[in-house]
Amino acid sequence: MAPTRIERDSMGEMEVPAHALWGASTQRAALNFPISGYRFGRRMIRALGLVKYAAAMANEKLGKLDAARATAIKQAAREVIEGRHDDQFVLDVFQTGSGTSTNMNANEVIATRAMQLAPGLKVHPNDHVNMGQSSNDVIPTAIHVAVVEALRGDLMPALHQLHQALQAKAQAWDEIIKIGRTHLMDATPIRLGQEFSGYASQVAHADRRILSKVIILRELPIGGTAVGTGINTHPDFARHVCEILNHETREAFHEARNHFEAQAAKDALVGAAGVLRVIAISLTKIANDIRWLGSGPRCGLGELILPATQPGSSIMPGKVNPVICEAVLQVCAQVIGNDAAVTYAAALLGNFELHTGMPVLAHNLLESIRLLAGACQVFTDKCITSLRPNHQRCAELIEQSLAMCTSLAPLIGYDAAAEIAKEAAATGKTVRQVALEKKVLPEAELNAALDPRAMTMPSDRVLPVSA
Repeated sequence: MAPTRIERDSMGEMEVPAHALWGASTQRAALNFPISGYRFGRRMIRALGLVKYAAAMANEKLGKLDAARATAIKQAAREVIEGRHDDQFVLDVFQTGSGTSTNMNANEVIATRAMQLAPGLKVHPNDHVNMGQSSNDVIPTAIHVAVVEALRGDLMPALHQLHQALQAKAQAWDEIIKIGRTHLMDATPIRLGQEFSGYASQVAHADRRILSKVIILRELPIGGTAVGTGINTHPDFARHVCEILNHETREAFHEARNHFEAQAAKDALVGAAGVLRVIAISLTKIANDIRWLGSGPRCGLGELILPATQPGSSIMPGKVNPVICEAVLQVCAQVIGNDAAVTYAAALLGNFELHTGMPVLAHNLLESIRLLAGACQVFTDKCITSLRPNHQRCAELIEQSLAMCTSLAPLIGYDAAAEIAKEAAATGKTVRQVALEKKVLPEAELNAALDPRAMTMPSDRVLPVSA
C-alpha cells in the first residue's frame, strides 16, 4: 500500500498520498468527483500560477503579506507557471461549479511547495496563498488569462500561417481559369486564385474577430472576492494584480469595470466561444471545398491535386483519401459541439451573484482553442502548402460548361442564350459549337464573348456591341 500522510482542513482529517503537494481539500474533491478523467491543461494551470504569483506580490506591496512568505509563495507559484507541478493538479473538470476545488488545489500545492522551499516557515493555503481572494474571482480571472494567452499564443499564430499559405496560393493561381459552381451546379468561370482569395479572407476575418473578443476578455474579475463587493481585500489589490499580470504576460489586463457583471455572468466567454464556432464554420467551408475540388482522381471534380499523405484504404490498393481535410472537419464538429456546451452552461448555471458552470466553460473553450490551433497547423503544413492545380481538368470543364452562355445574354438576349444552352445540353456539344452553328454573332465577337478569363473580370472587359 502506498504511503500516506494526514492533512487537515476545516472539515477534519484526510489521508493524502505522502508524495503529494496537495492537501485535504483537494483530496476530498478527488474522491468526490471521479467523473470523466478530464483534467485542466497547461494553459489553465499556468494561469492559476500567474494569478497566485501576482496576488502574493500585490499583497506584499500593500503590506498585507510579510516578505518571507511572499517570497516563498512567489517562488512556488513560479514553478506552477513553468509547468513543474502539472501532475499535482489532479481534479476532474466536472466539479464544484465555482471551481473552488481547483482553486484550493492551487492554494495547497503552492503552500506545500512554499514550505519545502523555506523550511520552518508556516504557509497556510487560505490565509496566505488565497489572501484577498475568493474562488469566485480567482477562477474566472484565471479563465480569462488562460483564454487570452491561448488565443494570442496558439490560435492566432496558426491562423496567420494558414492565411499566408492560402494567400500565396491565391496569388500563384491567379491565371488559372476554372468553372464556378452555385447550387452545386455549373456557373460562370472564376479564377482559382479568386476562389482561394475568398478562403484567405475568411481566415483574415477570423483574426479580427478574435481580437475583438480579446479586448473584452482582458477585463478581469479579480478583486470582487465572494460576490463582487470586494470583501476581505484591499481596494488597490486588483489594480496591482493586473499590473503584475501584464508584466508577466505582456498583455493589457485591467480590473473589471463592474465586478457584479464580471462574476455573475459569463457573457465574455460565450462571445469567445461564438467566435471559435465561426472559425470552425469557416474552416469547414474551406476544407470541404478543397476535398470536393480534389475528388477523383478520375471520376470526380479533380480540379485540385491533394497531397498523398497515407494509404486510403485497407482493401482498395492505390486509393488515397483527403484525410487532412477530414481531420479538420472532425475538429470543427467538436468545436461546434463545445460551443453548444458553453452556451447551455452559461445560460443555465448563472444564478444571482455567481456563475456555477465555470469549470465546464473553461474546459470547452480551452479545448476548442487547442483543437483549432492544431488543426490549422496540420491543414497548412500537410495540405495547403502542397496543393497543386490540375490545369488540364480546369480548362476542359470550362469549355464544357453550359454556363458559358451567360456572357451571350447581354448580346443576343436571355431567351436566345437559354436556347443555345438547352441545345448544347441535348446534343452534348459545347455552347461555343452551338453558337457558331447558329451564327448568332460573328466568330471574332463570339470568341471575345466566350473568353473565360474576361468573364472573371467583368469590370475590366469591354465587348463590342453587335449591330
